[in-house]
Amino acid sequence: MPELPEHLELKRTRVTCNADAPIDTESIMYSGAYASLGVDNSGLDSFFKDFKIVVNRLTEDDIEFDMIGIDAALANAFRRILISEVPTMAIEKVLIANNTSVVQDEVLAHRLGLIPLKVDPRLFSYKSEKDEPNEKNTIVFGLHARCKRGGQRLTVKSEELKWQPNGSMFPLELEKAASSSTSKPQTYTNFKSSQDLQPEFSSDPICPKYPDITIARLASRQEIELEAHAVKGIGKEHAKWSPVATAWYRMLPEVVLLQDVCDERAEQLIKKCPANVFDIEDTPAGRKATAARPRACTLCRECIQEEGWAEYVALRRKKDHFIFTIESTGALPPDVLFTEAVKILEEKCVRIISELS
Repeated sequence: MPELPEHLELKRTRVTCNADAPIDTESIMYSGAYASLGVDNSGLDSFFKDFKIVVNRLTEDDIEFDMIGIDAALANAFRRILISEVPTMAIEKVLIANNTSVVQDEVLAHRLGLIPLKVDPRLFSYKSEKDEPNEKNTIVFGLHARCKRGGQRLTVKSEELKWQPNGSMFPLELEKAASSSTSKPQTYTNFKSSQDLQPEFSSDPICPKYPDITIARLASRQEIELEAHAVKGIGKEHAKWSPVATAWYRMLPEVVLLQDVCDERAEQLIKKCPANVFDIEDTPAGRKATAARPRACTLCRECIQEEGWAEYVALRRKKDHFIFTIESTGALPPDVLFTEAVKILEEKCVRIISELS
């Protein structure tokens, strides 16, 4: 297949960051972009050959990896799915028996809903308005904290939320589409224990991910007694179900020295860069600047702001190389979150293909 001229290949694969604004930002990945020059982009062979994922960092809470060989639309699809479509468990209903703290009931319920829960949502099913709460769609927590008379202020933290595997101990009026005035509140006080159905909960009980989140502070003789019911949901419905603190990506920076930067000018270049991208190496011709850490470049463009420096340094970004970062809230490990996002995108594609056929 014919190759593009150098200047067109640069426009196709790079975003050039000039001192005033970036240029060549549009995506031209469609098959007929360079058909007049004999270049065919419609085949998948080049995609299979070039696409790869390289994991740079993986911890309990976050992951950073490179996605190479894809379009920005796909990278953004993963980001949006991670934020709004990967399900988690979060507290949805709060039954308050007693609350004499200064925190209003609504604010207290909102705080509880935002507490990340350490539980695999894949083990539970969604609960609709018509479904009765049971061990397969609802997790019940209880909280009872009281500050004794004359005692010091008591800080109620998320570790006070205790999982109740046998279900609710409070009466709960079930919402029904056709309810009558004579209907009586129903209760579910003894649904089968999730601990019995899911043996893994015996060694790893359901609990808040972080035990030190402050819920309220109680003064003398103040008390909170409540029950919280967690259900499965997605971030599209409410942010409390979003499994990530953040998911973001950036194009791989590329720093190119167009000509040698030596001696005093090299020292000036190093002082200009706040991200410590450049370094100096000794050569037979003298001390010369090098772009030792281009990945650290934030594209602040301080190095090319002054007149004349654009002749020495070119700042670019690769259009098909993304540095992706996922920070998990704790429900699922960050690497599992990404695989779940891939499955959701795959389901979307299969559904579209089936509807078109």
